[in-house]
Amino acid sequence: MAFRIEELNDANCKTYLVTSGATAALVDPVRERTDRYLDTLREQHLTLEVILETHTHADHLMIGRDAKIALGTRVLMHRESPSPLVDEHVDDGTEIPLGRDVIKVLHTPGHTPDSVSYVCGTALLTGDALLIGGSGRTDFAGGDPGASYDSVTTKLFRLPDHFAVWPAHDYKGRTSSTIGDEKHMNPRFAGKSRDEYIALMSNLALSLPERVQQVLQVNQSGFEADEVGGFPLVTDAATVPGASSRDIAGELRGAQPPLIIDVREPEEFVSDLGHIEGALLIPMDALVRRLPKLAGYVDRSVVVVCRAGARSRSACAILRAAGFRQVRNLEGGMLAWADAQLPVSR
Repeated sequence: MAFRIEELNDANCKTYLVTSGATAALVDPVRERTDRYLDTLREQHLTLEVILETHTHADHLMIGRDAKIALGTRVLMHRESPSPLVDEHVDDGTEIPLGRDVIKVLHTPGHTPDSVSYVCGTALLTGDALLIGGSGRTDFAGGDPGASYDSVTTKLFRLPDHFAVWPAHDYKGRTSSTIGDEKHMNPRFAGKSRDEYIALMSNLALSLPERVQQVLQVNQSGFEADEVGGFPLVTDAATVPGASSRDIAGELRGAQPPLIIDVREPEEFVSDLGHIEGALLIPMDALVRRLPKLAGYVDRSVVVVCRAGARSRSACAILRAAGFRQVRNLEGGMLAWADAQLPVSR
């Protein structure tokens, strides 16, 4: 049985319905079109098995809690995804059953750390890793032009030339391409060395997407702005100083250890990743409400923690705006802490 792929948005921002028999996956759904997706599933008598995201998007709202309930299924993203709405994390080589077929995950970072592409038979859903005649920008936090080049040239371009490329965006009315065409004609890659690509991507000087402040932080945190008391400006969050897991582990053994504030959800706090011993759990949506009770810590060293370092960066900016003078973000969050094999409590 072969996959069938259908693009549902008919717009620059694309959502794909991938089906195997009567079983379906939605790839990169846009929140505002949830009713359209539900109608399509009913009309085609399909059972939605899973929602697959190619990365944390900055240009549209991903499904929120209400849309997830309406669609009635689980959400899969790469392990470096910061969102607490993800039910299962995947990594390079993960195989996702769909009907009688299997979707294979390729980790293709560069646009974002959690970027993946999905191999569906002879079709490739590339997200923003590889576009038709282009590639996803690499100037957001966590973007890496070198990683982008490596992902495309050492993973995607090693697939057979006839594989179809279905990107997450196209702004010229195009629908799909092939690996062969992109390998030989994509101006970002054809004839370009890694250094030349890095220089090109580092000097694009692109304008920010509309509503990026709202969209990115909502997608990273899983909360709406009003639920957290309003998000800080992206520019304010970007200036938050970071600290490595090893540095913080050393400071915690010192005479004046920092206060650790963990802004994840309670179920994340006791998950497999665990939490740093002595950490104070204040979920993101409770932080502003708890500020008066934290007033005694405004002059103390504070380190904020989440899963991947995104939610905590916004939380740091909120604390700094409230007068906290020594606030740092744990870079990479509990994922980096676990990768460093540092102790945790559960």
